Amino acid sequence: MDTKAPSLTIGAVARRVGVAIDTIRYYEREGLLPEPERRASGYRSYGEATVAQLRFIRRAKDLGFTLEEIRELLALSADRQRGVKAVKRRAEKRLAAIEQRIAELQRVRDGLAQLVASCPGHGKPEQCPILRALSDDEVAA
Repeated sequence: MDTKAPSLTIGAVARRVGVAIDTIRYYEREGLLPEPERRASGYRSYGEATVAQLRFIRRAKDLGFTLEEIRELLALSADRQRGVKAVKRRAEKRLAAIEQRIAELQRVRDGLAQLVASCPGHGKPEQCPILRALSDDEVAA
């Protein structure tokens, strides 16, 4: 739990980390953040550890990790024996998936660039290579 006494409101935490209040609530429901302490008024109260964990989650999402993968990373971060090795394996797996997606996007970009280059930009729609490719029964690989 937080090492410092909770004192931040959900709005203050959201502003500090750069996420929406609803995002924080969602992460709490998903178990990525611990249930916050409550003030006498019933409002949530957060400490610095929650801010740090939320930054971790946001940065992991920015790197393309799914919420389930982030949940695993959070659990592994507490594993003093195997944590770092397992985290590296997860990051390598994520990197491989990103590289595969980049290759797919490059293939799509190249195909679209070829269609754009072959289209004169005028004439009859049935003669447009872009429209013909999109309407063709055969799927281009």
